Amino acid sequence: MKALCKLLTAGATAMILSLSPAAAQAPYDPQLMRLAEVLGSVHFLRGLCGEKEGVWRAQMEALLDAEAPSEERRAKLVASFNRGYRSFAGVYTSCTDSALQAIDRYMKEGETLTNEITLRYGN
Repeated sequence: MKALCKLLTAGATAMILSLSPAAAQAPYDPQLMRLAEVLGSVHFLRGLCGEKEGVWRAQMEALLDAEAPSEERRAKLVASFNRGYRSFAGVYTSCTDSALQAIDRYMKEGETLTNEITLRYGN
């Protein structure tokens, strides 16, 4: 968790998103949509497992602020976040070992996506 949070809060999100062209779609949009979905999943699961702060929702808001997407693109990013949230909300009602394992998997995936976008599209 700390690695992904550190990556997102240490300016990587701003750097990733500052690369966005004025066009309706950036070349990394598929990875960015998946990252939004991962953030939604982690937001739900970490809350379920006792995290009181809305760190992951705040990360999504920071991503949206930095990206300043068109209405259509913003709607897609928000839909991805919400899809990630709902995908686990329909399955888990309490923090289980399986939920904790999902958190670990999604944290690793989020970190990988962040690194890939930064390395491939960063300056």
